[in-house]
Order: sequence, then structure tokens, then C-alpha cells
Amino acid sequence: MKVSRNRLIRYSPLDRANHWSMALMFVLLALSGLAFFHPAFFFFSHTLGGPVWARILHPFLGVVLVLLFYAMAARHVRRNLFDRNDVQWMRQIDDVLNNRDEKLPKIGKYNPGQKLVYWALIASIALLLISGVIMWRPWFAGYFPIPLIRFASLLHAVAAFVAIVTIIVHVYAAIWVKGSIRSMTRGWVTRAWARHHHSLWAREQEEAQRREQP
Repeated sequence: MKVSRNRLIRYSPLDRANHWSMALMFVLLALSGLAFFHPAFFFFSHTLGGPVWARILHPFLGVVLVLLFYAMAARHVRRNLFDRNDVQWMRQIDDVLNNRDEKLPKIGKYNPGQKLVYWALIASIALLLISGVIMWRPWFAGYFPIPLIRFASLLHAVAAFVAIVTIIVHVYAAIWVKGSIRSMTRGWVTRAWARHHHSLWAREQEEAQRREQP
């Protein structure tokens, strides 16, 4: 990642393409999943062409989401490990919610809230995959006993709820912190933004740029 004038590249074109592809898959899966969950949401099945096509496409889109997500997660796992600054940041959650950023410890590329989103999705998407395979008719469900399929259905609903709530929080936080959405649409943030919200990461990138200069 390089600094260019007053801008710092935060996400590569590959990261952004992956992110927005996952976002599309997640929306389609959430809506079609709600259609199966309760009759009041059945009209959402038309997002995938009606109930028959929704039943067919939902699990295949789930596999696409799993591949996209874990490809991204593998690339960024080191950045999402917690350290002492993260623990202190969470202890000062009152300062976070009241925008007293000057009192908070220095943070790397991702703050603890973003890291919690990462790990919550790691767990919930894994559970969605496992439970989804057990329920997947006609391909796999026949290999499992009915009680296990029923338990998998309950687990799938709980994991989906956790994933949906996590994504809602993620979107709200992206809107709340001005400049975050631009980083995922254009790929860059201002140097001032980076120093303010992710000072350790900003310093790391600036030092890398200085080393590259002749």
C-alpha cells in the first residue's frame, strides 16, 4: 500500500470486488432465507425468481459466499488478531460511542469492532455452511437422520440471525464513521482520516513509502 499525495490506498481493486460480490450474495441469501423462514416473508423468494428457483439457487449462492468470504478472511487474518491496544479500546467503549477519539489507544488497520465483525462472520458462516449441507436436498440431506436435519435447521436459523445482525452493525458503523464507505468504493482514504482512526496503520504505510523512495 502506498501513500499518494494526501491519499492512502486502503483497499485494492481485488478487495473491493470481493467485498461487493459478498455483499450481493449476502443480500440475496438473507432475503431468500427469510422467505423460507416465515410465511410473512415469502414474497422475498421473488428476489431469486420465485419459490422454486429460490430453493434451487439459495444453497449454491451460499457456497459462492463461503468461497468469497474465506478467500478474503485468509488474506486478512493477521490484521484481525487482537492485541493489548484492542483490549484497552474495548474497555473505553464509552469514549468510542461518544466520539472522544483523542482518549483512545492507537489502532492498526482494523479497530476492535471490525475485528469482532470478522470473527463473528468466521463462526456464523462456518455454521451456516455445515448446517446448510446437512439440510441440502436432494444432494446431502438423505445421508443424515431426520433429528439431525431438524437440529441443523434450527442452527442455520440462529447462525443466519447472528450473521444478519452483524452485517447490520457493520453497515451502521461504516455510515457512522465518515470516510469508511468511500474507502470501499474508491479504495482510498485521506492521510488525516487514517491518522485519526487507524494511526498505527497510517504510520506503517508512510514508513513503507519512505523506504521505497530512492
